[in-house]
This record gives sequence, structure tokens and C-alpha cells, in this order.
Amino acid sequence: MNATPTTPTTPTTRNRKRNRLVVAAVTAVTAAALLAGAAYWWQDRDELSQASAEDCRLAQRIVTEAEEISTGPVPAAEKWWRETGDERREQMKDGYLGAKISQYEGWAVETAKKSPEAPSAKDVENLQDEARGHCSDSGVTLSMPPLGS
Repeated sequence: MNATPTTPTTPTTRNRKRNRLVVAAVTAVTAAALLAGAAYWWQDRDELSQASAEDCRLAQRIVTEAEEISTGPVPAAEKWWRETGDERREQMKDGYLGAKISQYEGWAVETAKKSPEAPSAKDVENLQDEARGHCSDSGVTLSMPPLGS
């Protein structure tokens, strides 16, 4: 019998092939996960945080009070500012929206003091646009009127 020589397949050769396939599969899955994560980050990096409806309603209540306080006596405005700031920090979960509302609170006090640090109507409008972006999914539309009116 003339048999043609064949390369014998040993258990070691089969294990190497299987190990290479496993390593290649793990590498492919890892690369795909990294690409998906990078794509998600790239799309989401410029998006504003989205505050809850509760946070946005609290923000609107504070803004309404700030508008009133901005024309009142300075001691009352300063007292309101301290109390409202504590309330906002305790209750508002979205810190980015909270920062915008905090700025409006401070501007209300500065306006009550007739300070040169009081904002212009354009400053308030710009802040309103930024704050509204945080509430765009909440169903609440923030309205920040010019202070001292």
C-alpha cells in the first residue's frame, strides 16, 4: 500500500488553533466595545444634563421669587438668598441647572443692592437660554425675566 504522507494533527496543534480563535474573538469583541463607547462619548460630550421636572419646577419658583426680591429691601434679599441657596442645594439634584439658578439668585441680590455687578437684560437672556437647555426634556419652560423691573 502506498499511502500518501499526511501531516498528523496532534492535540497540541488543535489546542493552539482553538486558543488563537478564542484570543481573536475576545480581541474583536473588546475592540467593538471600545469603538461603541467612543462613539457614544463623541455624540454625548456636548449634550447638556437633563434635569427632572421637579428640579425645573423648583428652579422656576426660585426665579419667580428672585424677580420679586430684586426690587425689595437689601436685608430681605440677602436673607432670601441664604435660605433659598440652602433649599436649592438640599433639593435640586441637577447641579448644572443649580449653578445657573444660583447665578440668577446672586444677580437678584446684586440688583436689589443697585450694584454695578447687576446683570444686563442680555446677560439674563443668555443665562435663561443656558438654563432652559437643562429643562428641555422635562416639559417645564423656564422663564427668567430681567431683574429689577
